[in-house]
Amino acid sequence: MMSRLIRTLCTIGVVFLALAACSEPSSAPEEQLRAWVSAGVEAATDKKRRELIDMISVSYTDARGNERADIENMLRVYFLRQHKIALLTSIEEITVYDDTAAKIKLTVGMAGINDSALGLSADAYRFEFELENDADEWQLISARWGELGDELR
Repeated sequence: MMSRLIRTLCTIGVVFLALAACSEPSSAPEEQLRAWVSAGVEAATDKKRRELIDMISVSYTDARGNERADIENMLRVYFLRQHKIALLTSIEEITVYDDTAAKIKLTVGMAGINDSALGLSADAYRFEFELENDADEWQLISARWGELGDELR
């Protein structure tokens, strides 16, 4: 259970790297949000925990009772356990509210090379991120997630 939670929360950091192809022209805030996701993915792939945490608001809370410090601890443990991380991400939807708030829905397939019996772990999750734009910087303020096919919590 804790391992699944750690992988899920780490995925939050890893999920940020998604840049999905879009057939419509993007608005300026949407482009900023895609760049935000891309920066997060790069940081997660390189296991740069501090960069990921800097993308999360100090007032972050989620329905599971996690705060920013909890996410940081989960990322720390996950990055220590995984030698290499790979993500396959698809942004399903970006909704921007008055250029000051946004919601990103995405699906993430993640794999990690580790010291487990198989040497590999893989999962797929759906995420819904809520962000706010504070002083021209997008920050994650809340997240919901669940395994592919399960309800988001």
